[in-house]
Amino acid sequence: MSGSKILVVDDEADITELISLYMEREGYHVHTADNGEDAVLFADSYRPDLIILDVQLKQMDGFDVCKRIREVSDVPILFVSCKNDDTDIIHGLTVGGDDYMTKPFSPSQLVARVKAHLRRQSVNDRQNPYDRAAGEVLRFDGLVIDLPGRTVHVQGKEVFLSTKEFELLVRLAKTPNRAFALDDLYTIVWGHDSMGDTRTLMVHVSNLRKKIEPDPANPTYILTVRGVGYKFNIKEGNTHVQR
Repeated sequence: MSGSKILVVDDEADITELISLYMEREGYHVHTADNGEDAVLFADSYRPDLIILDVQLKQMDGFDVCKRIREVSDVPILFVSCKNDDTDIIHGLTVGGDDYMTKPFSPSQLVARVKAHLRRQSVNDRQNPYDRAAGEVLRFDGLVIDLPGRTVHVQGKEVFLSTKEFELLVRLAKTPNRAFALDDLYTIVWGHDSMGDTRTLMVHVSNLRKKIEPDPANPTYILTVRGVGYKFNIKEGNTHVQR
């Protein structure tokens, strides 16, 4: 949203300048940092609405920066990196990143993703995604999803989910046994087109399974639908919506 505060963290001055230029054209207020230590400090003092974070930084890499920020904030974090290896993408999203773009990228593409994340964040702040105002609590065998409280309990114990993990779980659980195509599910949760790269979605599903499934290697809640995508699996009668 116009007027939102963006923190751009990159140690390449020309990249920082280019990103800042495009963000400011959209009406965003931009603050920059060129190393990890400053990024953590600025994230705390500047309180940005979104962070664009390079992976390769001085003093502290982007992954460690993300982990430090996640200790105190759920601000959307968009990783940018010249590393296109699946291992790096998985690691970035596992430590708390919401999205991951590889360099070189189109500035207009970056702007589109930033707008999408800010829209989603704005909806969350207004407390009304997925009918949360209705006070829904989704109950399944061993799993309770409290929408207004944004909490999830597995076998009676609360588990922490990132913003995107929670949104993904809610989207699947509110329409149980419906198979979602990868691209469609990505667009619904991330708010923009996947452009054919659904690795971000798949990593989030993997992380989600590790947190809610009794046996992540043999999931019972979030199932893979071969050739399609994913679905939330329940048996007949095994759901209750409390209002």
